[in-house]
Amino acid sequence: MRRLAFSLFDTGETVLGALVFSTFFPLYITERIDTKVYSTLYGLSFLVSFGLALFLGKLADRRALRKHLFVLFGLAVPLLCLLLGILYPFPELSLLAFLLLAISHQQTMVFYNSMLLSFKERGLTSGLGVAFGYVGSALALTFGATHLKEPEVYTVVALFFFLLSLPAFLLLENPEIRREVKLRNLLKDKNFLLLILAILTVTEVANTLVAMMGVYLREVYGLGREEIFKVIGLSATGGVLGGLLWGYLTDRLSPRRIFPIGFLLWSSFLLLLPFLPAYLLLPAGFLAGLSLSHLWTTSRVLILTDFPEGEASVRLSFLSLTERVASTTGLLLWSLLLLLTGDNFKLSAGLMSLVPLLGLLLYLKTK
Repeated sequence: MRRLAFSLFDTGETVLGALVFSTFFPLYITERIDTKVYSTLYGLSFLVSFGLALFLGKLADRRALRKHLFVLFGLAVPLLCLLLGILYPFPELSLLAFLLLAISHQQTMVFYNSMLLSFKERGLTSGLGVAFGYVGSALALTFGATHLKEPEVYTVVALFFFLLSLPAFLLLENPEIRREVKLRNLLKDKNFLLLILAILTVTEVANTLVAMMGVYLREVYGLGREEIFKVIGLSATGGVLGGLLWGYLTDRLSPRRIFPIGFLLWSSFLLLLPFLPAYLLLPAGFLAGLSLSHLWTTSRVLILTDFPEGEASVRLSFLSLTERVASTTGLLLWSLLLLLTGDNFKLSAGLMSLVPLLGLLLYLKTK
């Protein structure tokens, strides 16, 4: 039951991300407020969130308050999502509510990931959460994005998130491990910093794929919307199966042995992509989902396993920042490659394969 509770939260969190953070609110706010203002404030909210996560993470690790903060921010998320619907006629106020929602959501994820400390089979639990998250993505794409309208979408998502979070709030156990964390010592930890940089390289590629795959399929293969959704849909299937596979292997063989596979998966995928005939796009979509689920299943377990468990919240704050930074740096790198290659999508994809190889070199330097 506890593993199911953990996984259900991942479903609600994915629906929130797909419908509010990625779709409805950006489209709404950029029609009413300058896109540059929105992008700047949204980017600054990540820095605020990281600083807050470090402060609260130290507190949580010192006093074993991980679940307390998980529940606190987990309840703030649906309330702020409801507020978005109420403030819908007022763009400036709704943007403020959205920024608070983004910050609360990031805090929730840091302490949610630290809940893995209370599980014996962390890999399987993490992988099951990833698999349920892909189910949430499929629900959001097939039902939410087509049947829901603003502002009621915010009410529906808030209720959905709350109901799926409730089992986690009630059933997950608070990890009682306590430890005084000094940021000065953590920033001198060469192994940790190298690992974070290695994870960043793979996350950059993953986030770029998520953001640009539809455009790539349209520009290179001339696919229509329905065909693109088929490829993306099969990637979701790969994600579900991959979450279970990588979770099982992580527990059986250890995350340190399983994590490097991700570098090779991504490099192989990006090297093959420029030469891929159209009839192999569906299997490629499956492989993409398998690669994505590997990253999200193993990275958080690796940090909890390789470093002191009592420092979980602070160290997972860096993992959360990595995911946010990668969204920006990955797209900037993709834009630069397109500029240098004269909008040659295939060549740009092939060159992106060097990024996870760089990550592998960084990873091999860790002990």
